[in-house]
Amino acid sequence: MKKYIVMGLLFFMATAVSVAQETPRADARQKVQHARIAQGTANGELTRGERAALKRQQRHIRRTECRAKADGEVTRREKAVIERKQDRADRSIRRAKHNSLERN
Repeated sequence: MKKYIVMGLLFFMATAVSVAQETPRADARQKVQHARIAQGTANGELTRGERAALKRQQRHIRRTECRAKADGEVTRREKAVIERKQDRADRSIRRAKHNSLERN
């Protein structure tokens, strides 16, 4: 009986680890985008409103990723949706950092 419990526990832990790491590329991009937003805020390239809009966009991407991971498998389509949203966020960050508005 103990053998089955231990095996079940190990299987559950292995599954949980694989689910958590199913989107490593998306996770890495999230970190880079977050750093770019922080850097833009620190050196005055982003206004308060731009920063809020970019943070909202990042939150939306994070929620989409969590929903995709919720069922235990991230499909190709879900990965494509996440990547497309991150591409859009990349463009938004670049445009916000390189426009003529500056924080006072």
